[in-house]
Amino acid sequence: MRVYGVVGWKNAGKTTLMERLVAEIAGRGFAVSTVKHAHHAFDVDHEGKDSWRHRQAGAREVLVSAAQRWALMGELRGAPEPPLEDLLAKLSPVDLVLIEGYKRDRHFKVEAHRAATGAPILAREDPTVRAVATNDPVEGLSVPLLPLDDVPVVADFILREVGLRP
Repeated sequence: MRVYGVVGWKNAGKTTLMERLVAEIAGRGFAVSTVKHAHHAFDVDHEGKDSWRHRQAGAREVLVSAAQRWALMGELRGAPEPPLEDLLAKLSPVDLVLIEGYKRDRHFKVEAHRAATGAPILAREDPTVRAVATNDPVEGLSVPLLPLDDVPVVADFILREVGLRP
């Protein structure tokens, strides 16, 4: 499965870039899925709902299905967070999986960067960062600079990187 990441520090524009990349690449006719890493607790379920009650009762996995969508929730119950590879294996085949976060994993990535955050550029230390998407001037990088707000250009770069026609 082809995977490519979008990484960056908080408030760098990762989620906005991801959202726009999904729309751009899917709009070109490619099947796209996403994986998002959260550094905090999250819940896709609501207290009192049947699926929530199943999880509270001790279910390891709860699958909810309806005419419009289905969702599979897994409870770790103290087990370690699964590695990205294990999570990717749960996805149906698509042309491209875009991954937000997982900046320390070894897949190739584009870094979203905004100088206003004051955060360092990951690409200086991480060889898996293949380009930096930014609207700010940056000197001394060995990877290409892409315009953060020009999503077709970023999409073309990613599609070339994974061997899909831009």
